[in-house]
Amino acid sequence: MSGDRPSPLVIERILRDRQGIWQQIVAERDLNALTGRMLASSAIALACYGAVLGAFHSPLMALTSALKLPLLFLVTLAICLPTLYLFNLVFGARLSVRQSLALVMVAITVTSMLAVAFAPISLFFLITAPDYGFFKLLNVAILTLSALVGLRFLTGGMQVLNDHGLLAPAVVAEVPAQVNAQAPAAVSAGAVPATVAAGSTSSAGAGTEPAAEPVAVPAGAAAAAGSGTNGTTPAAAPAVQAPAQVPTQAQWGGQPPPATFPPGMLPPGYPATNRPWGAPPARRSEPTQRPASMTLLYIWILLFGFVGTQLAWTLRPFFGDPGQDFAFFRSIDGNFYAEILRTIANL
Repeated sequence: MSGDRPSPLVIERILRDRQGIWQQIVAERDLNALTGRMLASSAIALACYGAVLGAFHSPLMALTSALKLPLLFLVTLAICLPTLYLFNLVFGARLSVRQSLALVMVAITVTSMLAVAFAPISLFFLITAPDYGFFKLLNVAILTLSALVGLRFLTGGMQVLNDHGLLAPAVVAEVPAQVNAQAPAAVSAGAVPATVAAGSTSSAGAGTEPAAEPVAVPAGAAAAAGSGTNGTTPAAAPAVQAPAQVPTQAQWGGQPPPATFPPGMLPPGYPATNRPWGAPPARRSEPTQRPASMTLLYIWILLFGFVGTQLAWTLRPFFGDPGQDFAFFRSIDGNFYAEILRTIANL
């Protein structure tokens, strides 16, 4: 399913065509429409699940929970999204605000849709086992599992963006100069290039010495040339090794050369390696490192979780204690984690 023909349900497209979603975010194509659809779907799904949570107390609590649960996720996103965007900017990532928002909305959409899929199970236990402590722990476990799956989608999307180079700073690739792209033919033993011979003839007639040039000349020929002129031995020049002449197909008996040189059959002067025929020396692979943006993503996920749980404690009640009257908000005392531990102890 392509991104140009979206599914009527955005969650179906996310689950069936997640690579298409990631590619659309990478290309920043129609992100406003995609984000709007995910926002609407998440709000409706969270409202339905919130109504199930509040139904434990009263219909009025079900209505308020249906309003507060989408508000919980959206306010948490509004608090934590600037941190994610600035983290990426500080460490050189090239992620835009719209891309960051779309990525997080994918995670929230998956979380909300998975939670509303658990709503019939939660409603079943509400009807058959109306115990406040058990019902509260059950739904906390459902929301935690749904959030873990949604955040898994977030890390997968960030990994795709990392593969496209959006999480690493832009680096100008330096192309090394190609040395000896067209190597000259190998100089045979005792042979002197015509250009060198012409230069020596002209210099002998003019009585001047030409500029010294490094020429691949065998050592025996250089010694013979020096002793034949004035009987003196010239100063030792740095030896320049002639490039090794790689055997041709004809020198291998008409057969194609082997993929690798067999032991003991290397051409003279050829480096003793066992690399493929004609291939350049293998480069040492650089160790791959995780970008700083990916590491900070996991830190941001922990931050998102802490902010979300604290905000949930601030916006409570969502379930509604049957021993207390209806209230839109409770007084802020204690914390979410202490309440969960106390509930487990009471069970």
